[in-house]
Amino acid sequence: MSGERMLDELTVHQLLGRIVYFHVLLIAPDLPAADRMPASGPACCHHRAHGSRSRETVLAGSAWGALLEVAAELPGHHRPCPHASGTCCAVCRVTSAASAIGSGWAAAEHRAYHRSPPEREFLDACRRAAARRVGSVFAAQHATACAGLDRLTADPPAPALPGVDELPLTGELLAL
Repeated sequence: MSGERMLDELTVHQLLGRIVYFHVLLIAPDLPAADRMPASGPACCHHRAHGSRSRETVLAGSAWGALLEVAAELPGHHRPCPHASGTCCAVCRVTSAASAIGSGWAAAEHRAYHRSPPEREFLDACRRAAARRVGSVFAAQHATACAGLDRLTADPPAPALPGVDELPLTGELLAL
């Protein structure tokens, strides 16, 4: 493994570790005691149109699987493919988890700082930005393509994302 590849791998693992650490220490304790059953979302790109090259088995036993665990703790946000199986697109799963984390963290930080509930557009901007950024890192690391991520990255960038001075955890996640 080349030095650059090892550095990239280390950077990715640090990113994932920080997400899990921040979630467990600062976000999860403030989550409302709500039904945490995952809600079904849209089918992954593999189940919508065959041809995605990245199967979910890439996530098994990898640090990326931690994102799925974090997203599963966010009530009302985690939306797995309704056909979830070992043939799901891994990029779609990572993107979906990052999406849940982006909007879930923004909402949790608003509650923690006793702010008024965030606007739906604000949560959607955080959701899309987190999904785009984290999903792109996963796809690049695994040299794979995903039609769902391609559509998401084709959307215009989200305006007015929170900075670390406004929402420290969400701002740092979105600055990655």
